[in-house]
Amino acid sequence: MTAKFFERLRERAVQIHIADHVQARLERGDKLRIKLGLDPTAPDLHVGHLVVLDTLRAFQDEGHTVVLIIGDYTAMIGDPSGRSETRPVLTAAQVAANAETYFEQVDLVLDRTRMEVRHNSEWLAPMTAADILRLLGRATLQQILQREDFAERIKTGAPIGAHELLYPFNQAYDSVAVRADVEIGGTDQLFNLLFGREIQKAYLQEPQDVAVFPLLEGTDGVQKMSKSLGNFIGISEPAEEIYGKTMSIPDHLTEKYLRLISGLSPAEIDSTLKLKPRDAKVALARQLVKRLHGDQAAADAEEDFNVKFRNREMPQPVMYLPIERGRTLVQVLQHFNWAKSGNEARRLIEQRAVKLDGVLQLEDAELHAGEHVLQVGKRHNVGITVG
Repeated sequence: MTAKFFERLRERAVQIHIADHVQARLERGDKLRIKLGLDPTAPDLHVGHLVVLDTLRAFQDEGHTVVLIIGDYTAMIGDPSGRSETRPVLTAAQVAANAETYFEQVDLVLDRTRMEVRHNSEWLAPMTAADILRLLGRATLQQILQREDFAERIKTGAPIGAHELLYPFNQAYDSVAVRADVEIGGTDQLFNLLFGREIQKAYLQEPQDVAVFPLLEGTDGVQKMSKSLGNFIGISEPAEEIYGKTMSIPDHLTEKYLRLISGLSPAEIDSTLKLKPRDAKVALARQLVKRLHGDQAAADAEEDFNVKFRNREMPQPVMYLPIERGRTLVQVLQHFNWAKSGNEARRLIEQRAVKLDGVLQLEDAELHAGEHVLQVGKRHNVGITVG
């Protein structure tokens, strides 16, 4: 059983550091502490998080302890996590409100009885200036500046806040505080996770092993799924929204979504991929709703989608107008004179008046290539071809 578990882990992970060490610890029956850090920078998790949450559940089922760290303290510092600009700094009230919503969403996948939930403010907030200086003394500035996004921003002249340099130290110290054996995350977190090994060694702990997993592209088919980019499918969204958004992803992403977040067995995935592209996407949409909301919700969401689209009860555009690639939703609304300014376009979105392919749009985002139906209120309905 242990050998099969490790093989499944190795198949899903992009990189395991150090794979032989993880395998040896599993084979000798060590009970490991598996760490995942979540920064509550937005109130909802999205289906991209299922990649690591499913991995944590697999560890739980093998008898290991999951340590889920809510980064309430680090969220008030700001971290780009592979982005080209600094993540906004949140207030304590915003962080607390966002963190509160995480638990019921995490419970959809993880067993709370086999999980420790910690807030890193427990050990970071009491630190004195002297404590922080001692922590900073455990590594060099050259080590920190090797982080890919820092190096890129230096090259392009983009600003790096001095406070951002603290983030890898704080995240690494989380591993010290909980004595993590393994830390997992997305590939954009590789530097931070490996840096945790160095800080653990500096505190005379056995360094954690690290496993990083693929990032899931969002509904635009290009950038990684993100609340701030508006290309997300929320775990706690209504079933109809999850179904509709899944049906809007580009066909080339169907296999990746099936393999990473569907929860289906390899045999079921292979069988689904033998279907026609649209039918495979239908099966994916149905399965995602089923695992998050149940069988009945999946059936209802599929019927709702069919009524709106397959049965063509929605007004269908007579013709499709070309839109150049790279345009955002706000720009397109202005292009068709449905909004006189960017602010007016954003207000339409905030007022829940804009739908793309039948899916309510809650944030501005770049439109991905292909044919779409854009609706604004009940009067405006246009077909667009982005290319």
